[in-house]
Amino acid sequence: MESAIVLVRCPDRKGLIARITGLVSWLEGNIVTADQYTTSPEGGSFYMRLEFCLEPSRTGWDRIESAFAALSVELQGECRVYRSGVPLRVGILVSRQTHCLADVLFRQSLGELPLQVALVVGNHPDGRALTEHYGVPFHLVPATRDNRAEAEAQILERVSGTTDCLVLARYMQVLTGDFLRAYGRDVINIHHSFLPSFKGARPYEQAWERGVKVIGATAHFVSEGLDEGPIIEQQVLRVSHRDDAEALKRKGRTLEQLALASALEAYARRRVFRHGIRTIVFE
Repeated sequence: MESAIVLVRCPDRKGLIARITGLVSWLEGNIVTADQYTTSPEGGSFYMRLEFCLEPSRTGWDRIESAFAALSVELQGECRVYRSGVPLRVGILVSRQTHCLADVLFRQSLGELPLQVALVVGNHPDGRALTEHYGVPFHLVPATRDNRAEAEAQILERVSGTTDCLVLARYMQVLTGDFLRAYGRDVINIHHSFLPSFKGARPYEQAWERGVKVIGATAHFVSEGLDEGPIIEQQVLRVSHRDDAEALKRKGRTLEQLALASALEAYARRRVFRHGIRTIVFE
């Protein structure tokens, strides 16, 4: 017995749940969980995540995939089916700060994240020993503003075909639109502040100077606009006037780890939908 996850995105209309669950029954599947959401009962978009168990040797994966491909056409939308036991292949880009990289590798080793870190690319060697400790290949690709095109070409060569998504774990370089289009898959970034506040350099110093009472971290999809991609997860923490900028940085690192881990777990479990500049994340 195996399990599968179906993600449905289509224009909303009556009878969608009955049609989708009926197809699962026809495929001899038993529904385990189902979540759905419509952006508006009149002319909105319908989103559904459905997990079911089945015996693939009796039903056949080709038949399952063909059935949902046909349903995509019928619903004028998108129905994707994934085998739950196949982990997401993740590539991680990192610079000098390795706390988020360490957290992802550790959680993966414990089985807390349903993904496989396929490789790590660093523009500095700081993450090599940590990465190789977990048996993950590390590639050093120095990247600056002056050699950005060359560096992105080297990264693209390593991640294309070997990864299902990329994670910027405090990778302190901006990926160009050309790279994002060439890669063609999702890229997730962890941002060291509670977007949209305090963008750019020295965010914790900016926060301290303004006397903030909460700090945060944001995990979001990468888009061509700097730090403007759809938000997946945010974590916040109350702070006080007693916290200087260094204390904010220390506490912020923990928030960054938590926000990134939560976002990756949701994404790897296929619980995240994009909806324009927003996201829909099923619990």
